[in-house]
Amino acid sequence: MDHILTYMTFIPLAGMAVILCMPRGATKAIRLTALGFTIPPLLMAVWLFANFDRTTEAMQFMERAQWIPSFNIQYIMGVDGLSVTMILLTALLCPICILASWNIEKGVKGYFALFLLLDAGMTGVFCALDFFLFYVFWEVMLLPMYFLIGIWGGERREYAAIKFFLYTLAGSVLMMIAMLALYFYNEPHTFDMLVLMDNAGTYSRTFQTWTWLALFIGFAIKIPAFPFHTWLPDAHVEAPTAISVILAGVLLKMGTYGILRFCYPMLPLATQDMAFWALAALGTWNIVYGALCAMAQTDMKKLVAYSSISHMGYVMLGMATMTVQGINGAVLQMFNHGTITAMLFLLVGVVYDRAHHRRIDGFGGLASVMPVYTGIMVIAFFAAMGLPGLSAFISEVLVLLGAWQYSPALAIVAASAVVLTAGYMLWMLQRVWLGPVNEEYASMPDVNAREIVMLAPLAVIVIVLGVYPHAVLDLINTSLTAINNTVLSAVPPLASLPLDVLP
Repeated sequence: MDHILTYMTFIPLAGMAVILCMPRGATKAIRLTALGFTIPPLLMAVWLFANFDRTTEAMQFMERAQWIPSFNIQYIMGVDGLSVTMILLTALLCPICILASWNIEKGVKGYFALFLLLDAGMTGVFCALDFFLFYVFWEVMLLPMYFLIGIWGGERREYAAIKFFLYTLAGSVLMMIAMLALYFYNEPHTFDMLVLMDNAGTYSRTFQTWTWLALFIGFAIKIPAFPFHTWLPDAHVEAPTAISVILAGVLLKMGTYGILRFCYPMLPLATQDMAFWALAALGTWNIVYGALCAMAQTDMKKLVAYSSISHMGYVMLGMATMTVQGINGAVLQMFNHGTITAMLFLLVGVVYDRAHHRRIDGFGGLASVMPVYTGIMVIAFFAAMGLPGLSAFISEVLVLLGAWQYSPALAIVAASAVVLTAGYMLWMLQRVWLGPVNEEYASMPDVNAREIVMLAPLAVIVIVLGVYPHAVLDLINTSLTAINNTVLSAVPPLASLPLDVLP
């Protein structure tokens, strides 16, 4: 299919234009229009998944055109296994989030128009192969997210939105500096990411180190990695449910995606130099720190937010190991975390819509009041804990297999943190869903058809990938092995680690 990546990226923008032309009072039509313009990208993402050649590391479905010839800026789109995985996750979550936003009553036209703009920006980030184009899409996401939190968020929405904006903007400035450094270092000057990767062997170690640090901090803010994480809990707590899903499901993954897309193939010497402290040790700290913070929370949404910090630590640790198991486990964890955390935030949103609060000690006995809801919730909770048979178990085990080859000490610490995850998840399960029924919510209605449509696809994916993870591993393995080998081939043999086949 020609120009499929362009269609996927810009169809939501066309939907935004249609919505802006609609009458303000046509709320039902606006919602249906927004949903309708997120379905074609999902179908195209499924087609992309089915037709992607898993045997080659080369970029596929390439599109190239001159954009600003005087500065050698091009419109280049293309995907590899890493990109397709993230595009599929984005395309899946967007219609689900439209359904989760069905109860939005304030500024319906503006909300859904901004959401479609956000959708276009996210898809563009994963498709762009020109650094300048990537940066444009990266910044396009910032504007709608700021307004979606700042206008439709909770009581402290302005504070959370401004904090999110400032942190992300600071990271963008560092990213722009690194982008310009790479542009001017190359002759002829270019933003073409494939050329920047091919020329990686010409960059000095000093240049790579400083450029790597600038890029890493910019992407670490988005992950978020300690100590750049403090914007995330505020943004999650104040954001509407659907925006929390997008934050955790897609935006956090852009940080680790950026490291794999830029730092690894373009700056391989610096990646090897920085991998232990900036990725492995910091990722392990994220795992433990996020879990301990989650245990201290009394708000369900804030607990899930801190659990995201913890689970993204596994992604950082797996990336740092420079092993096939670790790096495959890291990207599989990116996808799995996106689906599991999306379920958790949607489930929290279900009870918030009914009770208008999220206090863990304000409920009790919901399992007997909402049995269908509780069944779906149990799948999400046990998946987040890494229960065998559900998707997160596979990705975390792969990360730990790679981590053991890299640093047994870090692997032991990361594995031990699973106990902390089980602790805060089971604690919330007991307080909210088990025990005597809180009479104030004894007649709370169970999930409706719309909510089941939101949650059921995610639950199915969590179960299927727990049994058959190769549906994603086959997609990403060739591309990630090539990225990994780029780093390994740029360093002395001492840093080489075994590249065994996937278990």
